[in-house]
Amino acid sequence: MEKLNGLRCRECGRHYAAAPIHVCEFCFGPLEVDYRYDVLKGVVTRESIAAGPPSMWRYKDLLPIEGDVAVGHHVGFTPLIRAQNLADELGCREIWVKNDSVCHPTWSFKDRVVAVAVTKAREFGFDTVACASTGNLANSVAAHAAEGRLKSYIFIPADLEQGKVLATLVYNPTLVAVHGTYDEVNRLCSEIADKYRWAFVNVNFRPYYSEGSKSHGFEIIEQLGWKTPGHIVVPCAGGSLITKIWKAIKELKTLGLIDGVSTKMHAAQALGCGPIVTMIKNDTDVLVPVRPSTIAKSLAIGNPADGYYAYKTAKESGGFGEHATDEEIVEGMLLLARTEGIFTETAGGVTVAAAKKLIERGVIPRDESIVLCITGNGLKTPDSLQDRLDAHVKIKPSLSAFDRALADLKSQTS
Repeated sequence: MEKLNGLRCRECGRHYAAAPIHVCEFCFGPLEVDYRYDVLKGVVTRESIAAGPPSMWRYKDLLPIEGDVAVGHHVGFTPLIRAQNLADELGCREIWVKNDSVCHPTWSFKDRVVAVAVTKAREFGFDTVACASTGNLANSVAAHAAEGRLKSYIFIPADLEQGKVLATLVYNPTLVAVHGTYDEVNRLCSEIADKYRWAFVNVNFRPYYSEGSKSHGFEIIEQLGWKTPGHIVVPCAGGSLITKIWKAIKELKTLGLIDGVSTKMHAAQALGCGPIVTMIKNDTDVLVPVRPSTIAKSLAIGNPADGYYAYKTAKESGGFGEHATDEEIVEGMLLLARTEGIFTETAGGVTVAAAKKLIERGVIPRDESIVLCITGNGLKTPDSLQDRLDAHVKIKPSLSAFDRALADLKSQTS
């Protein structure tokens, strides 16, 4: 099935053959994968998807892979959880948590985009993959490169959380720590990508890489019984995820797999690095870069590549955006853990905190269905809770010591 036309410029619409390129040579706009929806319609059905594997690859026909899947055979199809306890806490009728904190193999949604990018790199004959990363992408590229028997070069800010550094090094990549912000790391990687024939997943392979995020959106709709929710709250770093979830929903409508689209897309960012939400709040398509200052390091991209398109997604869908302070981020992490038993990283704390504020302000009505996108595991960023959590009781190993401690606890709560 010839399902791809190649690549298309998102600005001027100029077409290109499928290749490891990401920028239009005429207007310098970003390129994206161009599908032949006329071919896909009628071939891709609810039944054909359900017959696929219990992974993101059940949507392979809607992803830019033309050969066999090379890596990540078990990525995706993560739980969509009815979060009734959280809904009760926030006074809402219906909240769902799309829980990519358990995505295989590196516990973040980045496994989706990397599985596509590395498979495509193999299709194009590359032997080396690389990335600029704030942490989760580094873990995933290193892991999938190891699985695919490819060499990998991982570029990160030198001040990244130690847990994410170790979770990258274990896969034996070449790790390059750069003394600078993510945006400076990314600019360096753009220069390196021009010089070396490496598959930089978020540079020259970005059109293919970003398509993997659609699977997150496809799964939400399928798991809701092929219905769209009223609202989806998405954490934003580079801005790609929110745009691709929206693209996934529109593709399902184009292919006749859902009846209509009524979802509002909401962007969540840290106050210390929130240029996309600032655009939305100011209703301007001009992005003003910022220097990140937040505990949510996985979202700390001050000049997001897809910021303009993330703004457009929120505006087109009728959604909005909200910032979260570092204190609110921690409270969001603790709230999700306390109510639903889900330990999310700081990015998930941003999502919960922003959603809470949007609900309290009436931007998201309490009687409409809400999906929160949780994109990474809390074990990646335990340092953010270091000063907030401690043992409630410290005793000597004797029953009498416990009895006294228990009595003290009861008196404190009575």
